Amino acid sequence: MACDLTLGRLEPCKDSIGGINAVYFINYDDAGFALTYDVTDTDVITSLGLGVEAYKYELKGTSSFDQAITSSRDNGTTFFEQTLTLSLKKLTKEDHKELKLLAWGRPRVLVSDRNGNIFVAGLQHGMDVTGGSVASGAALGDFNGYTLTLSGQEPVPANFAIQSGADADAVVTALGCIITEG
Repeated sequence: MACDLTLGRLEPCKDSIGGINAVYFINYDDAGFALTYDVTDTDVITSLGLGVEAYKYELKGTSSFDQAITSSRDNGTTFFEQTLTLSLKKLTKEDHKELKLLAWGRPRVLVSDRNGNIFVAGLQHGMDVTGGSVASGAALGDFNGYTLTLSGQEPVPANFAIQSGADADAVVTALGCIITEG
């Protein structure tokens, strides 16, 4: 049967940390997008194509990436709800325009975590902005910026990109992307 387990799992060391460092947005219809998987491990992506534009957003603080599993014995279905929550400090007219475009689109998103992993979220269906806010704050120390929630439903969890533990920008470039920053 195709869903039989193939490995066990030992208790790992306590050497990982939470949080994400950056996200890279790729327009869903990018002409250069051509996915390649590792030949021995089809859960790992080795290339996203050539000349794929990846728009980098650096993150600090409370941004997160979660994947909820929904499985129904009655329906015989399983899917993964991917949720990306972003806190982007400071309001600018340039960000206002880009975040409007982000809300109208459904990008694929590369998520770089603090453990050197890069996940490809929204691979088949893209991710949609499903909520958020534009906040100026009230007191001097209040949050001033954007909060965004992006959601996507996929048949499998977000794939790992090439696992090298290298600098995230180097991995994203090795995947065939051209990184555009602020």
